[in-house]
Amino acid sequence: MNLIEIKKNTFDVLIDLKYASTDNIMKKKIFHENQCFLLEETAEKLLAAIKIAKEIGYIFKIFDAYRPTYVQEALWKFDPNPNFLSDPRKGSPHTRGIAIDLTLTNLNGNELEMGTKFDDFTKKAYHLSRNLEKQIRINRHLLLSIMTLAGFDFYHKEWWHYQLFNPSSYPLIHNFFYKKN
Repeated sequence: MNLIEIKKNTFDVLIDLKYASTDNIMKKKIFHENQCFLLEETAEKLLAAIKIAKEIGYIFKIFDAYRPTYVQEALWKFDPNPNFLSDPRKGSPHTRGIAIDLTLTNLNGNELEMGTKFDDFTKKAYHLSRNLEKQIRINRHLLLSIMTLAGFDFYHKEWWHYQLFNPSSYPLIHNFFYKKN
């Protein structure tokens, strides 16, 4: 297991880890370390996606990446909905370091309109939601295109969620966090 820290200056992304703030479904901070990590293979695909996005004038804003088990447990306890969350005993792509939740911004850091906020657990968050304005659908398809061109799989119920293929083939990573020397 080789987790890579994703930083704004080394990956040229914006980082807004929602579970390290109160701007999330629980309305409280649950991720104490506030650091963004991905498995090395995932980080490599993210770099490819960053390059594609940058070539057409966009930057990524990351909402969630590697998620420690204690964060998954808190989310599951809050809303044990298997359509949007994984039972922490089984693990999720996030607790394996192979998933990333993100959106696109313009070069000034303004998010493209995607029709819902991150972690909207309604059908409006589905990739193929029909009741959305044309520009929102275009923005979602643009994000989907960039991420799939970079080699990511997607979850059809969350426009923001991308992961490596075959997630169960990756081990769970329990409560890893970076300790500064």
